[in-house]
Amino acid sequence: MTPDIAIGAIVTICLYTDLRYRKIFNLVLLPAFLLALVFNLSTGGIGGLLFSLTGALLGLSLLLIPFMLGGMGAGDVKLLAVIGAWQGPQFVWFCFLCTAIVGGIIATFQLVRTGKLRPTFKFILFTLVPGSPKVNAFGTLATAKVGEAFPYGVAIAAGTLATYVLR
Repeated sequence: MTPDIAIGAIVTICLYTDLRYRKIFNLVLLPAFLLALVFNLSTGGIGGLLFSLTGALLGLSLLLIPFMLGGMGAGDVKLLAVIGAWQGPQFVWFCFLCTAIVGGIIATFQLVRTGKLRPTFKFILFTLVPGSPKVNAFGTLATAKVGEAFPYGVAIAAGTLATYVLR
C-alpha cells in the first residue's frame, strides 16, 4: 500500500505544479526517486532494488524520444521514471499506454479548439506518403502559442489513475 500512497502524493503534487507553474520540480522528484529505491531495497532486497531500477529506466526511456524532439519537458520524463521506480516495469508500461491515450485525446481537443486538426492530419498524411512535399508549418512546442501546448503532467496523472483503476 505504501507505493500507492507515495505515487498518489507525488502525482498530485506534480499535477498541481505543472498546472500552476508549467513545471515539475526536481525538488519533488529526486527525493521520491531515492525513497522508491530505499523502499524497494528494504522490502525486496537486491531483487527489489533491481525491480525499482528497471521500472525507472523503462519509464525514462519511454518518454526520452518525445522529450528530445521537443514534445515535452524533462519533468514529465522524470515523473514517469519515478512512477516506474515505485511500481516497477509492468506498471509503468501500462501507465505509459494509458497516458499516451489520454494525451492523444487532450491533443485532439486542443487541435480542434485551435483549428489545427485538419492541417495536422494533412501534414501527417504527407509525411507518410512517399514523394509528397515535406513542409512543416507547425514549429515545435517551444514555439507554440499560448494555449496550444498543454501540461503533459495532466495526461500522466490521468494515465496513472487509469492504470490503478484498470489493474
